[in-house]
Amino acid sequence: MSQQWNRIIIGIDPGTNVMGYGLLGIQGKEPSLIVMGVLKLSKLDDHYMRLHRIFERVTGLVEQYLPDEMAIEAPFFGKNVQSMLKLGRAQGVAIAAALGRQVPITEYEPRKIKMAITGNGAASKEQVAAMLQRILRLQPQQMPDLLDATDALAVALCHFYESSKPISSQGPSSWKKFIAQHPDRVKR
Repeated sequence: MSQQWNRIIIGIDPGTNVMGYGLLGIQGKEPSLIVMGVLKLSKLDDHYMRLHRIFERVTGLVEQYLPDEMAIEAPFFGKNVQSMLKLGRAQGVAIAAALGRQVPITEYEPRKIKMAITGNGAASKEQVAAMLQRILRLQPQQMPDLLDATDALAVALCHFYESSKPISSQGPSSWKKFIAQHPDRVKR
């Protein structure tokens, strides 16, 4: 990588058929695409081999790009329990791969990610991809065929937005509470 980044965030959209990944480089307050793509797993019949490939790919991305943080989409609650279990396993394996390299993890719910990118928590994958293209000034040829990649990039961008917010004051909510908590700092 020729670019020098202050910070690198990897985003993961876990899946057992297709896993999306996206990496953002942060220079100052400006996010830029480093890479995004997908890991296609549907050709592997064995679920455990799919998990192994997820682990290998995430480990490889972490070793190649040395991200400072990982943002991952949290599993949503669905009606098919078996699908949820498989998705949870895929997420767990991706998390374990990053933790094995001491990369801190943050999870985001799908609605929060969509809200951060589009302003609509019920946005479609296409709407998220279109907004990412505008926000990050991506050229049409940079846009992937599978939207799992843009979903992963959206997780990384959501994390950038969330982690860039100023920390709100943890002080008392009123002068009365301040005086009660700090009687020594008030002249009477």
